[in-house]
Amino acid sequence: MKKVLVAMSGGVDSSVSAALLKDKGYEVAGATMCLGVSSGDGPKKCCGPREIEDARKVCAALGIRHYVFDFSEDMESLVIANFVSEYSRGRTPNPCIECNRHLKFRILLKKARALGFDSIATGHYARIAEREGQHFLQRPADRKKDQTYFLYCITRDDLRTTLFPLADYTKQEVRQLARQYRLPVAEKPESQDICFVPEKGLHEFLSARLPAVAPGDIVDTEGRVLGRHRGICFYTIGQRQGLGISAPKPLYVTALDAVTNSVVVGEKKALKAAGLVCGNFNFLVREIPQRVHAQIRYRHKAQPCSYTISGNSARIFFDEPQEALTPGQSVVLYDGDTVLGGGIIEKVCTCENN
Repeated sequence: MKKVLVAMSGGVDSSVSAALLKDKGYEVAGATMCLGVSSGDGPKKCCGPREIEDARKVCAALGIRHYVFDFSEDMESLVIANFVSEYSRGRTPNPCIECNRHLKFRILLKKARALGFDSIATGHYARIAEREGQHFLQRPADRKKDQTYFLYCITRDDLRTTLFPLADYTKQEVRQLARQYRLPVAEKPESQDICFVPEKGLHEFLSARLPAVAPGDIVDTEGRVLGRHRGICFYTIGQRQGLGISAPKPLYVTALDAVTNSVVVGEKKALKAAGLVCGNFNFLVREIPQRVHAQIRYRHKAQPCSYTISGNSARIFFDEPQEALTPGQSVVLYDGDTVLGGGIIEKVCTCENN
């Protein structure tokens, strides 16, 4: 009987994961990470009292132990600080990936091992396959809920001690299992927003964290000034609405220049890019085939491409130009259903400068 610590957020997916593992004969315990943060309108909890209590009720219903770990300082220093810093540089970060990288699959995994657990498990929709002694991260049965894009940051060694019990289930089936297990969270709705951003929204959050944000010029691709912006952190690549400028043709944000504090706009064709350069690349396999598919955003269809790798950086060349590649976001490489690795987009190679 292996001991498994399940990361339990108080939601349906992680609760069903714990129930499935118990049914399979594992010795299971639940762990809820308390990630308390402060916002401008008062205290707000990512995994606050309600979520902790929901997870506790599920553990009580399943007859398993429940731990609560205070990771609030780690959340602040490793996830939120990075999130704010990236926006201040005109980049668009993905905090869910950083949370997985630092909290779930490093700090929580270390805590689990210290407590004598063999593995950790989460409610992510993903699969780990084993072939010839190697472990691979793969897409799950429910392609609509596929979360492998957020999981490329797990180290290759840690795949061996990670379980994804929902690999073979659809979201609808998981909801039905929650009812069959009579879990108290069976009808609980899903959470979609960034957990630490207050209800007033991202603008309010960044304004409180970056009080010295400076306005600047909105310029076209030729450098002509078309208007003024409120601060580059409030704009994203591909944005069309809310620019406050008029032009004979629709204009989109094509670049955010932190050096000149400029928002660059252009026609939609200017959003096309032939490739990208990514850094901090995490390899999940020993060898990567030369022809792969790259996914540049969650829910974006992976596109055929080739690549070159130097150290922990990769340069990716798409067969067809891609739209709205965004520095700060992640690119993940796939070979069929298998995740090969991924990194953070550092530079976009336009069709002209590729």
